[in-house]
Amino acid sequence: MLRYIFRRLIAVPLLLLGVATVAFFLSQTTRGDPLSAVVPERQMNNPEIVAAAKERWGLDKTLAERYVIYVVNLAQGDLGTSFTTRRPVSADLAERLPATFELVLAAMTFATVVGVGLGVLSARYQNGPIDHFSRIFALLGSSLPVFWSGLILLYLLTVQLGWFPGPGRLSAHTPPPPPITGLYTLDSLLTGNIPVFLESLHRLMLPAIVLGWSVVGVITRLVRSSLLEVLGQDYIRTARAKGALEGRVMIHHALRNALIPTLTIIGFAFAYLITGAVLTEAVFSWPGIGSYAVSAARALDYPAIIGVTLLGSLAFLLANLATDIAYGLVNPKVKLQ
Repeated sequence: MLRYIFRRLIAVPLLLLGVATVAFFLSQTTRGDPLSAVVPERQMNNPEIVAAAKERWGLDKTLAERYVIYVVNLAQGDLGTSFTTRRPVSADLAERLPATFELVLAAMTFATVVGVGLGVLSARYQNGPIDHFSRIFALLGSSLPVFWSGLILLYLLTVQLGWFPGPGRLSAHTPPPPPITGLYTLDSLLTGNIPVFLESLHRLMLPAIVLGWSVVGVITRLVRSSLLEVLGQDYIRTARAKGALEGRVMIHHALRNALIPTLTIIGFAFAYLITGAVLTEAVFSWPGIGSYAVSAARALDYPAIIGVTLLGSLAFLLANLATDIAYGLVNPKVKLQ
């Protein structure tokens, strides 16, 4: 197991280098001018200011030279400086990552609980009303665009019904808790600030539901199909013949085996949500990686764009590794080699 993990971790830097190379050259082929992000429009006609900006940001060098400089800096942990914020990209990502992680963690919790629950009910009452409702609910979550469902739910549940507060992690009048982990819900609990905890949790619920709904469908369908396959096995019939209650058969015998292939989907879904939270964060004004990526794309902020790309790639690689390890631990038939 340890040798397997070590070999996979060694491959991570090489894979990230490949991703950084592709992202770097793709960013350089865009038609936009990155100088528009660092030089005001009224000064673009001044050759001295333009030349100074090109020298300051290394835009006066050839593409090959810029690539070599970027790779050398990347090997030292330097992701460059953002054109728009004038701060190191690594500092921007470290500041915004906790907001995205908190949102993704809540969305994944919602998706797992609801997806597994609907999958179990759908398999237990196959072809019944509950099964039809579960499949329709899962289909809607997988089919509806996140920005559309987010806007609709925000209008209905916030504007019309008032069940949830508006966008943002906290209201403008509420000071954030002291930064311990960056997660407002956890930090407010650690400092004993219950009002801030309740407010941050309340504001977290709706965007987490919107983001997690897109994954509920995949988990529900996979759990349902896996359970239906497992319920036809001989050991399930044996357990029923011994007089075991149906609930115990479903949970302790069938579900434990049916969840093994679901682990793979949950692991990849977690990484997908980290990089796929862009639209949700834009709709709910969530100050995370997604909104940072949108701002960087609009301003042609190449260092920030590549930094977000590398962070998403690292999330996928680590999620893949964690999924393989978890799969090997819960399934004794699998040996990691």
